[in-house]
Amino acid sequence: MGLHDLGVAVRRLRERTAPAAVGLPVGGRRVRGLRREELAELAGVSADYVRRLEQGRSHPSAGVVNAIARALRVGRADYERLCALAGYAAADGLVPRRVGAGAIRLLERLDDTPAFLCDAAWNVVAVNSAWTALRSGAPSGQAWDWNVAWRTFCSPLGGISRTAEEAAGFKAMLAARLHGASLRYPADESLAGLVDELRSTSRAFDTLWRTPGAVRAHENSAVFRHPDGGVVTLDGNMLAVPGDDLVAVVLTAAPGSTDAARLAEIVGGSGKPAVLKVGQPGPG
Repeated sequence: MGLHDLGVAVRRLRERTAPAAVGLPVGGRRVRGLRREELAELAGVSADYVRRLEQGRSHPSAGVVNAIARALRVGRADYERLCALAGYAAADGLVPRRVGAGAIRLLERLDDTPAFLCDAAWNVVAVNSAWTALRSGAPSGQAWDWNVAWRTFCSPLGGISRTAEEAAGFKAMLAARLHGASLRYPADESLAGLVDELRSTSRAFDTLWRTPGAVRAHENSAVFRHPDGGVVTLDGNMLAVPGDDLVAVVLTAAPGSTDAARLAEIVGGSGKPAVLKVGQPGPG
């Protein structure tokens, strides 16, 4: 077994994956399954990388193998085979909780930009001082206070609001990513408990869970209300941290805008530690 066999396996899985199964349109196709470009977008890599991988000319990291398996929504057997062909052990069924030094340094270097780290279950595991300076909501006292999905569907932060369109897109993204995480970490009781809580508490989440969409690159805009009465509109982007299976959510304002100036005022006087490790289930 080698890179050639891994490439053949990836290509076959791509070609047998129905576009509708990953939320893509089915019309106007001349090839079976997904296009390389579509797999690349879903997995967060370049189309050229997928081509080289399928040709046996690239050795993916464990994170990329996981991302491809998630994008194609493969079963456990196919996932384990991909891992074996790439020379990695399959995930043991538990969501990784460790926050590596590199991920912490990422937050530290974004000292003037609100950012936080989430694990695969969307538990916030670390925040930087710029995020805490926003002071966008108080803890609810619930067990899932620091879980983004629970706070979004069940106990929204009072200091954050979105348009109906932005909110719908954000919720669909969260549900799709949690669905993928549950397939990847089937033995994680905490994740299973979160999903059960969300499905029983939120009809919107249950609907999205039963008809999950594709996991795409995601950008979302929200209005943050500071306790002093000021508001700032920020765009949120996600950066993958594959080695730890984390995602960094980074909030920025348009350069030179009123929002950028307001954000600088809010962040400038935070005086908080550069990074705070949260270490508990699900922001509050």
